[in-house]
Amino acid sequence: MGQGEASARGTAMEGDCLSCIKYLMFIFNFFIFLGGAFLLGVGIWVLVDPTGFREIVAANPLLFTGVYVILAMGGMLFLLGFLGCCGAIRENKCLLLFFFLLILIIFLAELAAAILAFIFREHLTRNYFTKELKNYYQGSNSSDVFTATWNTIMTSFECCGVNGAEDFDQESVFRRLNPSTVVPEACCRRNLLTNKEECLKDNMPIRNKGCYSAVVDYFETYIYMAGALAIVVLTIELFAMVFAMCLFRGIQ
Repeated sequence: MGQGEASARGTAMEGDCLSCIKYLMFIFNFFIFLGGAFLLGVGIWVLVDPTGFREIVAANPLLFTGVYVILAMGGMLFLLGFLGCCGAIRENKCLLLFFFLLILIIFLAELAAAILAFIFREHLTRNYFTKELKNYYQGSNSSDVFTATWNTIMTSFECCGVNGAEDFDQESVFRRLNPSTVVPEACCRRNLLTNKEECLKDNMPIRNKGCYSAVVDYFETYIYMAGALAIVVLTIELFAMVFAMCLFRGIQ
């Protein structure tokens, strides 16, 4: 009789624990669902943004690829969050196993992406962009994607070059193509008192701030926010995998 009561008590406790894991997994997967929706929103915003950020991204192959990676990851997390919620509530072992394997693949892919971003971080340095600007920027050639993108950046962020007007020195492609012009038109300040011809000859005030500092200052808050979000998402994914396996093993 005592053994039967102990066994029944143990079974009840196990059932309560399983129920707790089920609802905890549902909550974690709900956050994964929200994280996927957020990444999808960011990716779609970058692609359709009318302020010119789309052109900035399109000119850099790494950034351009990154947007579609964000879209793919967002869509996958959105789907996985939905599957995880359904698998937890319905206690479906097939859905739970499928969820675990897919989220494990995504987790490993995110780690690989972080490692690659760290390895290739030198492609996003000030010196790299300065070298690219000097070698490929042509000035007013709107048919060249690289040049048009830089004109958009300098106009949108009210900046000049990577470090400043000194980037357009005698060694730059811009000065070789435009020997009589000191700075591009995009570097000229837009106001009624500025004469464009005088500005191009460096006889009038130009924008002194470099675009590297301008862009970093503008996106600094969002970069830290994105990094914090990535850490939170990875932590949630770890807990979700643990809960999925516990629930999978606990379902009879």
